[in-house]
Amino acid sequence: MIGRLKPYPEYKESGVPWLGRIPAHWTVARIKSILRELDRRSTDGEGVLLSLTRLRGLIPQTEASARMHGAKTLVGYKLYHPGQIVMNRMQAWSGMFGARDLPGLVSSDYSVFQIVGDHHVRFLLYRLKSPDLVGRFAIESKGIGSGFNRLYTDRFGPIPITFPAPDEQAAIVRFLDHLNHRLERAIRAKKELIALLNEQKQAIIHRAVTRGLDPDIRLKPSGILWMGDVPANWQLKRIAHVASILTGYPFPSTGFSQSGKDVRLLRGINVTPGAIRWGDVVRWPERGAGQMNEFRLRVGDIVLGMDRPIVRGGIRVAVLTDEDVPSLLLQRVARLRPFEGVHRDFLALLLSGKCFLDYLAPIFTGVSVPHISPHQIGGYKCAFPSHDEQCGIVDWIAEHTSSLNTAIERAQCEIDLIREYRTRISADVVTGQLDVREVSRTLPAEIDATEPSVDTVDEDESEELLEAVADNE
Repeated sequence: MIGRLKPYPEYKESGVPWLGRIPAHWTVARIKSILRELDRRSTDGEGVLLSLTRLRGLIPQTEASARMHGAKTLVGYKLYHPGQIVMNRMQAWSGMFGARDLPGLVSSDYSVFQIVGDHHVRFLLYRLKSPDLVGRFAIESKGIGSGFNRLYTDRFGPIPITFPAPDEQAAIVRFLDHLNHRLERAIRAKKELIALLNEQKQAIIHRAVTRGLDPDIRLKPSGILWMGDVPANWQLKRIAHVASILTGYPFPSTGFSQSGKDVRLLRGINVTPGAIRWGDVVRWPERGAGQMNEFRLRVGDIVLGMDRPIVRGGIRVAVLTDEDVPSLLLQRVARLRPFEGVHRDFLALLLSGKCFLDYLAPIFTGVSVPHISPHQIGGYKCAFPSHDEQCGIVDWIAEHTSSLNTAIERAQCEIDLIREYRTRISADVVTGQLDVREVSRTLPAEIDATEPSVDTVDEDESEELLEAVADNE
């Protein structure tokens, strides 16, 4: 299908340097000519509260989180109707636009736009999320802080946008929906493989960190329901007795920076099972970072995401490497530094294992938003061998899980490449670099929506959903 795509037969200059050349029959216009902002408010507070998320678009707040919004009343919230487009003014630079076939209410800090003319709402969403426009939105966003600046309508409206006629917009949407469906199936298969590999890996780790490496070692009852018997010469200790625990500082978002010269803030969204991902980064001005040395992270620190610590891939705990510093610890993330006699990697393995998972289960029972406190982290009790034995166990696990780690990394790399490929193809199509009209005619008009989208149910989204709920409060 992709191999049949070619450029359009004829192009023209758009007249806008950063837009470049466009198909000869496409139009260049200001955004305000196709999107008109509305500011209609609820007078009774009745309706479904909608939250805007980066991965899933505009969704009911109850799907974003089981936690209820903090507002006492929804009176004064903006009205949303199907066919309109919502923009998060603070996150327009990252493509935070959405639409839905469900009426409801949205935060007063969102912008709601009515489409002028017969433009295809899905095409406009694809177009507004394309790299050329997103980059322009970042330039035009203004505010007090250098990060999370707002894109106000008077700066959003004059930005030029390119588009074809409505029938061609529909063809582009049909093509991209079909392509995304196929790529999501490939991603789903890779994720299922990763889940199976992680199960094998966790079984190896659990056996080693709870029983040691000697199959004939004498055992004793631990007295702990989730732990069972442990080696007789191991000592039971609480985490608070083997490591210092610190939770992050509540850096205000108004002071966040996007400058590469400033210090990264380690947020919960950056902590994944076994690794730190810096794909979504905010920073703190270097001139103020010196006053926050208590929260400055080091290589070897163990970090644990405290909100929704359990995701599909496991427990959100990781050890910081050279690539993760310098950085500062933000609230809702815990930092652990082992005391003398405790091997850093052994402690990290304990916190990522089945026993800690079983310890957390009753804590979260009946809780709408799973959250663990520093006291609960410190109260977790587990068995520790001597330091030398800890080292031996860590080395043995590294050797026996090496091939599994390689396979997991390869599958994750393939997922990342698929996503990059999808982003590049989408950008080329919605900006007119590739002509999909002929191919689109051979595709089904609709994609079966009963199969869930991979990238709309993703473990990396937990923090983003909580932030979306916070936007409504």
